[in-house]
Amino acid sequence: MSSLDKSLYSGFVLNDLNNDFACFHGGAFFEGIGVEFDNLKAKDNIISADVLDAWFSPAPKIDEIINKDLEWIIRTSPPTHAEGLIKTISEIRKVSQDSVLPGSGSSDLIFRIFPYWLNSSSKVLILDPTYGEYTHILKNVIGCKIETFRLFREEGYKVNISKLARKLKNKFDLFVWVNPNSPTGLYVDKEDIKRLLADNQSCKRIWIDETYIEYLGKDKSLERFAEKSSNIYVCKSMSKVYALSGVRAAYLCASPFNIKELRVITPPWPISLPAQISALYALKQESYYFNRYNETNELRKQLVLNLEGLGINEIVPGVANFLMFHVPREFKSVSLIIKECRKHGLYLRDISTMGSCIDNAIRMAVKDSNTNKLMIQILQKVLNS
Repeated sequence: MSSLDKSLYSGFVLNDLNNDFACFHGGAFFEGIGVEFDNLKAKDNIISADVLDAWFSPAPKIDEIINKDLEWIIRTSPPTHAEGLIKTISEIRKVSQDSVLPGSGSSDLIFRIFPYWLNSSSKVLILDPTYGEYTHILKNVIGCKIETFRLFREEGYKVNISKLARKLKNKFDLFVWVNPNSPTGLYVDKEDIKRLLADNQSCKRIWIDETYIEYLGKDKSLERFAEKSSNIYVCKSMSKVYALSGVRAAYLCASPFNIKELRVITPPWPISLPAQISALYALKQESYYFNRYNETNELRKQLVLNLEGLGINEIVPGVANFLMFHVPREFKSVSLIIKECRKHGLYLRDISTMGSCIDNAIRMAVKDSNTNKLMIQILQKVLNS
């Protein structure tokens, strides 16, 4: 890297390019399809339960609009600042347009904003375990001083609010809180969070990731709370809850003053035209998604029963479109189970890299009823072989 290139990354700590620098996200199922997309029919023989894409289709209106004008949509530049999408977010979510910052997925927002806020001297608090991308960018990209708030297996990975309140008094430049958390799927009630964070100035900034919150209902979000706060930011991915993972859309909600500062580092066309159209119409189809969320909750409950039928009893009672469970010691190791499941077209996620305290655990996405049954059949075959 030239000296000019290095100057663009002031404050970053870049690993040797020979090391495994990229953040791992799962998605190994593309090994069975091909990353050059020359055999997409193979997808019909693959169960991608290692990532948390929605099992259901996007709202029918999206399919109708995109297919009708697909050629024009693909070749046309989108609205420069996603103005229409921001207006729709404002109307549906009841926040000011000035409180919304668009992004091409939550990863775009994280990688755009964190290096702007932080440097190697910054002190950051994160949950342990939690979504691996945060550890990656804070540790490998920026080189922050990271402290963790440990979630214990013997306590069911629940967040102890009293202990967290004491921890936050240690003064942090940033606290990252994923709620519902991943990989556990556990949710902390928003009223408990509001009581903890109201007028809390011990952290310079508080980032709340609500990627899966809609599975509980839109009234559970802290968007409007963040809008009135001086230091709270709510990150809203639209990938998992609106079945839009392939088009990449997200937004950040915070006070107009805080959002104004971040518009300076936001490039033009932050979201593609297909993504803007899809996200806009998804927000307007609330009843369709409400029904899918209810179905997901029932599918998850049935999946729990099916896993228990296999002798897997330590299942974290999550609220989103996935389950985390520990594999009993009398069975094979997680790495071997995952390897053998792939031979049958089932891709699961080994979550050992998502926390320092996770041992012999798997995360499995919730799918439709028939696929869930097939996943259980494959898992049973592997466990008993």
